[in-house]
Amino acid sequence: MKKLLPLLVAALFCTGAFAADRAHTLKVYNWADYIDMDNVLNTFPAWYKAQTGEDVEVIYQTFDINESMLTQIEVGKEDYDVVCPSEYIIKRMVRRNVLQKIQKELIADSIYYFDNVTPFAVEKFQQMAPEGITAADYTVGYMGGTTGWLYNPAKLAENGIDESLLHSWAALTNPVFENHIYIKDAFRDVYSVLVLYAYRDELAAGKVTKEELMLDITDERIARVENILNEAKENVAGWEVDFGKEEMTKGKMWLNLSWSGDAQWAIDEAAEVGIELKYIVPDEGSNVWFDGWVIPIYAKNPKAATYFIDYMCKPENAIYNMEEIGYVSMIATPEVFEWANNAEEWPETVDASYFFGDIAKEAHLNPVQYPDIKVVDKCALMHDAGEQTEALISMWNRVKGDNLSTGVVVFLVLVVLCVLAYGIYIVTKNNRRKNGKSKSRR
Repeated sequence: MKKLLPLLVAALFCTGAFAADRAHTLKVYNWADYIDMDNVLNTFPAWYKAQTGEDVEVIYQTFDINESMLTQIEVGKEDYDVVCPSEYIIKRMVRRNVLQKIQKELIADSIYYFDNVTPFAVEKFQQMAPEGITAADYTVGYMGGTTGWLYNPAKLAENGIDESLLHSWAALTNPVFENHIYIKDAFRDVYSVLVLYAYRDELAAGKVTKEELMLDITDERIARVENILNEAKENVAGWEVDFGKEEMTKGKMWLNLSWSGDAQWAIDEAAEVGIELKYIVPDEGSNVWFDGWVIPIYAKNPKAATYFIDYMCKPENAIYNMEEIGYVSMIATPEVFEWANNAEEWPETVDASYFFGDIAKEAHLNPVQYPDIKVVDKCALMHDAGEQTEALISMWNRVKGDNLSTGVVVFLVLVVLCVLAYGIYIVTKNNRRKNGKSKSRR
């Protein structure tokens, strides 16, 4: 405690100093491992001073799920200046009036980078906006991607499993993958991909659309997804937020229901140690998701926040961030396209015209980061669950709360029985010793 006391005093002193000089402090709240710290975050203060003549100190904090971030702002009224939520949470934040408009008018034409965001992302964010609201007034796209299977082809081959099984979400319940799948501990993401699988026949028959399934979250649809997850329990080795990709790079797991950015990071890391990983979006479809920068209503430095968001839209910063974290930036300038377009590394072409325009109709791009338009067309945008959020959370908790395979249950029972037997043995032995000592004293 004595060693901790000076640190606590220093922390309190610093907190007070920041609170007294919030005009020169920028509080950023972002996902973990979601920015290039050296080349982007740490260089912002110098760039900001060059543009404004003012000093700024960055306080950088991270969160692991959207809902915990939102609670900090809505309930805790934390004064973060700039935050990076996902699209459905941005919709909720706009609807609940906890965002303020981005002050784009502060930025001079010579450093105005907001227009570098691909129209594809601007359109998708607008689809999330409540009626009468222009999404671009409140959010600027940062990163995006899909959800699919990250997998180890060597592990599958060793066990006689054909990779073609991963063209479907049915792999989740296939017994050949028993205890060899990690699933993202993200109820919205998992629900949104499995509801497409659950209603694949209705989708094929034209009885329902992907957009309807995403928008209208009913009890019946939740129940169908829950049934699939319950069938998959024997296959699920764990629910993970971040450790799954690292386990995949070590060759410890066969499959990971993963975000494309995490998948790309894992693919790159695994390649350095001679492990090949691949990523695929199943044929039934998936979600296409986006994260964007916003300024909460309790922000104390919206000016610096606006400059920061603009700074994130610089092409060189977009490239730095993509190289560091593996996710695909929503910046679609010629510089970014030139960096990404590499025939030697990506000999097969994709049609990414939806992102870069006609220049990318036959482009040599990484298909994990820039999937072909045919993949994008079978994906749908996640939406806020609204009043059904609690029902989704309850379903998720029920599924995870009983996530013990038969083998695991048997093992745990045997462990308990062994512990009990050992305890009985020790007690009996001690009693015998006591009885023996009592007799000798008599």
